[in-house]
Amino acid sequence: MTGSKAAPTRVDTSRPHPARVYDWWLGGKDNYPVDEELARKILAVDGTVLRGARANRRFMHRAVRTAAEAGIRQFLDIGTGIPTEPNLHQVAQGVAPECRVVYADNDPIVLRHAEALLHGTAEGSTAYAHADVRDVDALLGRAGESLDFAEPVALSLVALTHYLSDDPEGDDVYGLLGKYVAALAPGSCLILSQVTPDLSPEAIEKAADHFRRSGTPFYPRSLAEFSRFFDGLELLGPGVIPVYGWRPEPEDVAAQAEGIVPVYAGVARKA
Repeated sequence: MTGSKAAPTRVDTSRPHPARVYDWWLGGKDNYPVDEELARKILAVDGTVLRGARANRRFMHRAVRTAAEAGIRQFLDIGTGIPTEPNLHQVAQGVAPECRVVYADNDPIVLRHAEALLHGTAEGSTAYAHADVRDVDALLGRAGESLDFAEPVALSLVALTHYLSDDPEGDDVYGLLGKYVAALAPGSCLILSQVTPDLSPEAIEKAADHFRRSGTPFYPRSLAEFSRFFDGLELLGPGVIPVYGWRPEPEDVAAQAEGIVPVYAGVARKA
């Protein structure tokens, strides 16, 4: 079973979009000059971004594999970004072909690539919802057409929360996460990664300044601020940790020799 939600596909090329900037860092071709310009500016002041993008992808693979091996068969990936293989459904269905996966993103470019996201196993399903993380009810409603929220779901927001403010009058990122977690059944898990100023403060502040000047809000968070996302949940070992160190595989251990990655990661279970 596959499916996608129709939505306007007009792409705003007058300002950069985080998903397309990230695509450029990963060596992708689905970005515009305005995205490349910002990506290069940030790379010039923060030399960690390329390995950070790669480290985030590998963390997603490890976390999804962990959830699938623990028996979770449903996955909701918010802030999907432009498809990069192996993608989440390929990892999950590689463990258990019957896994059901819903991708959600608000970038029209991702919508155009929905078909690439939807090629899963015959036993499972993949679907795409064009939706904004801030519209919790709409996003969960569309995801609920493919997922059963009465059963455990692995919810992933990888490298997304640093684009959302914690202002209760703004994005209210902690409130948003709380609403999503409240909708999950016991046994579900939350997969997160987030840029931090703790490990490279000067470079991250310069990168954040470039994001903000481009019209893209950016909110690096400390260890305590990031850990707050997991309040009320049971953290899986090794807890909240720099992204390279979360259950590393040999490739991740080798990559640590390249230098730090100022990103925290964690996975937690809803009891």
